[in-house]
Amino acid sequence: MVAFILVMIGISTSAILSQVLYVNLGAQVDEAAASIQPRTAFQSTAVQVLQSGFFDSGTLLVMNSRSGLSGAVVGDTGARALTDDDLGGIADSLQAADTGEQTVELPNLGEYRVRAFPTPGSNSVFLVGLPLSQVTGTIGAILTTVALVTAGGLLLLAVVIAIVIRLGLRPLRAVAETATRVASLRMDQGDVSITERVPAEQVDAHTEIGQVGTALNTLLDRVDASLSARQRNEEMMRRFVADASHELRTPLASIRGFSELSLRAMRQAQDDESRQRISLAVETTEQSLERIQAQSLRMTTLVEDLLLLARLDEGQELVYGSVDLTRLAVEAVGDARPAGPDHSWTIDVPDTPVELAGDASRLHQVVANLLANARTHTPAGSVVAVSVAHEGSEAVLRVHDDGPGIDPSVASQLFERFARADRSRDRKTGGTGLGLSIAKAIVDAHHGTITVRSTPGDTTFEVRLPAKPADPA
Repeated sequence: MVAFILVMIGISTSAILSQVLYVNLGAQVDEAAASIQPRTAFQSTAVQVLQSGFFDSGTLLVMNSRSGLSGAVVGDTGARALTDDDLGGIADSLQAADTGEQTVELPNLGEYRVRAFPTPGSNSVFLVGLPLSQVTGTIGAILTTVALVTAGGLLLLAVVIAIVIRLGLRPLRAVAETATRVASLRMDQGDVSITERVPAEQVDAHTEIGQVGTALNTLLDRVDASLSARQRNEEMMRRFVADASHELRTPLASIRGFSELSLRAMRQAQDDESRQRISLAVETTEQSLERIQAQSLRMTTLVEDLLLLARLDEGQELVYGSVDLTRLAVEAVGDARPAGPDHSWTIDVPDTPVELAGDASRLHQVVANLLANARTHTPAGSVVAVSVAHEGSEAVLRVHDDGPGIDPSVASQLFERFARADRSRDRKTGGTGLGLSIAKAIVDAHHGTITVRSTPGDTTFEVRLPAKPADPA
């Protein structure tokens, strides 16, 4: 498009200049005729007229005088007369030309711009002409110059455009190189961290290409965070599988041992039918069955916790109804006191009920889990305080204790599944690390939040749930 515009400008400029040169040449013909016209009255031949004055080289004169038809042309050495053949050819060219045409091809002379003028004191006319060679040469030089300038301009424009495009696409090349390096990383296993980023100097939020680099860096940040989270989840899953295997192996080993003990006692009682042997076998079997039942309940609790988490993930397991959070907290504290008689339990609730829409049994499970967690991880004599409040559009429940606090290394992962403050398998606190993750899943299912703030001597779990408005109107 640029080349076409430049060519059209060159052609238009050449046409305009050509028209100007033709007009100037016509004016020069008129000027020469004005100088020749008075001389024709005193000179009888054309060569004499041209020799009687100073005329530009190439000036042509054809006149019909008393001595007959004559013609002459000014050359480098002066005026020379035209031969009869030249005059005959000129006459033929003039007869072939249109009446309005002033540019003719003359034999042996080339193209001429001619015009007829009246001879003073006579009915005849004389012809004056100037060659078009200078005009055509000028036009050719102009066209050549325009062509060279256009070609040079196009070449320079191509170089400038190539440089501009190359500089403009540099951020895009950086994006492509970064994407290529990221694509070559192995992300299917192990600890994967994406450190590749588009360089900061190639990122500009004010340009489209720079925004592509910004978007890619944002995408890589999120992918890297997702991969890190995946790795943490995989590590916790592996740790949980190992812990769950240990948790299940212990009751299974107990069940197997006590069942074998019961069978052996019964076989011995069958071999020895004494009353003492039978009584001992019955007593041993009874104790073994109690242990088997306890270990079965332990395994059932673990399996039910896993099943509850799976159902909460699927949006199931909740039965909504009207829940009085104040009453629920009072009941939970009443249940916790017998389990922790060596702790001091306090509760602070408002005079009016704090009601919300939710699953009462699951919310009771959340409060009971927080109270059990406070009792388990604090020494005897610690104070566990429960409070309920209605703050704005939210029902707020807080569980505070003055125990040693939560280890900062595990505080950020406290609500993640399979996480435990005590990670050793011979821990004293027991549990599978699912309690707080279940509490969080239940609160999330109620569109609420659960958070924790902990320092030595001051640990507070806070649950916020959407509350019913105090005034339904």
